[in-house]
Amino acid sequence: MRRAPFGVRSAGVAGVAPHAEIQQRVKQQFISSGLAVADFIHRYPRRITATLALLMLGSASGAFAVAKLAPAVPAEPIRLVSEDVALAPLTAQLDQLDSHSFTLYHSARTQVADSPASLLERLGIADPQASAFLRRDKVARDALFSRGAAGRVVSAEADDQQNLKQLTVRWLDASDNTRFNRLVVEKAAEGFTAKVDSGALVPAERLASGVVGQDALTVTGDTHLPADVTHQLSDIFSNGPGTKSNVRKGDRFALVYQVWEADGEVLRVGRVLSAELTAGGKTQHAVWFADKGSRGDRGDYYALGGESLYKPRYDLPLGKLRITSGFGLRVHPVAGATRHHEGVDLAAPRGTPVHAVADGRVEFAGVQHGYGNVVYVQHADGRDTTVYGHLSRIDVKMNQRITRGEQIGTVGSTGIATGPHLHFELRVNGSPINPSPVLAEAQTDTAVPGVSRAAFAEQSAAMLGQLAIADQLRPGGFE
Repeated sequence: MRRAPFGVRSAGVAGVAPHAEIQQRVKQQFISSGLAVADFIHRYPRRITATLALLMLGSASGAFAVAKLAPAVPAEPIRLVSEDVALAPLTAQLDQLDSHSFTLYHSARTQVADSPASLLERLGIADPQASAFLRRDKVARDALFSRGAAGRVVSAEADDQQNLKQLTVRWLDASDNTRFNRLVVEKAAEGFTAKVDSGALVPAERLASGVVGQDALTVTGDTHLPADVTHQLSDIFSNGPGTKSNVRKGDRFALVYQVWEADGEVLRVGRVLSAELTAGGKTQHAVWFADKGSRGDRGDYYALGGESLYKPRYDLPLGKLRITSGFGLRVHPVAGATRHHEGVDLAAPRGTPVHAVADGRVEFAGVQHGYGNVVYVQHADGRDTTVYGHLSRIDVKMNQRITRGEQIGTVGSTGIATGPHLHFELRVNGSPINPSPVLAEAQTDTAVPGVSRAAFAEQSAAMLGQLAIADQLRPGGFE
């Protein structure tokens, strides 16, 4: 016996209608059902939308609950229980959905040329009354549209008709303030109100990790790292002030940094507390540690072994430092007259290597009367120049780019000199200054003192744990 088509009951061979008649009946039933559904959708579009949304939300939450809670193996035998459930009429359910209201949330940053209308438009709000209130209320106007207000994050709540319910913005009066200001605009029965109050900033720590992009000072949207944090990271792993950073494209980083929050919103960014940089298979660490002992709470970045990562502006030109003639007026050892000595003389055996004290460009390399073989190096800032005189040999050329610590020649006694030594000068904007303080700074031992080693080891271990967590975060990057 042939199976009857869907929707048509079989009445045995004798009662089977001709095939064409069966097709016609099925067609009429589908057309009637379709017209009824179309009419229902036309009459209740909002109810249908709410019903579909409810079904989608129910499906999503059900899937999440199964994924999180379902046991791998049932502990008890599974029994199937069926029970009749009485459902409310569909019309009643749709009436309840039709009366349901919801709140929309949105945020945007204020801009220099903002007006109430343009700000509300970016917030997805179409409320003429709210726009008029923001125009005439001085408290709200000063917080949102005054000079210096650009860049503030505005959070808004709106109803399902895009009418403003509440608007909030937070800001600091000064970058080092410990409190923040908060404007709240609310809609009440009698209209809108605006008030400003204040609150205490809450310190917190943020973790981040990623890969360095083309330019180590520009942040991509993936990490949301503040620009000040990327600058700090570059400075921490640099060769010293006035030199290029060792952070390069493709390097991996992880870091922990301070923030101050207002109601969960970051309003101020602080110091990088610890950082990890991996390049070419080599990993470097930096931990901020404030020595509360002999240095009067002075803080610095240290490697895990306690060696300071701080590099003075200039290194020593020689491996060992012994000044035999200082800066200023002196009796010239050859001429016998009192003259101004524009540098310092550093004693060293002939042939001792002489190194550039910082990155720069060779401005002059050759022979000058008095100096003999001499090298002038102009440094990266373009302001400072160092001079190395009486060399027995010059190892660099004019306009050559050199790096901190690179050998530029050897100690000698060329020019007007009584014996082998290095004449060293520091010039700022062309004028010689006393280089002795700079050389003294280059000799300072900045490792963690012995009395603080235990505290440093404890803090380093905690920071390494945080960096390990940061490294597991979804990789981002900064360009």
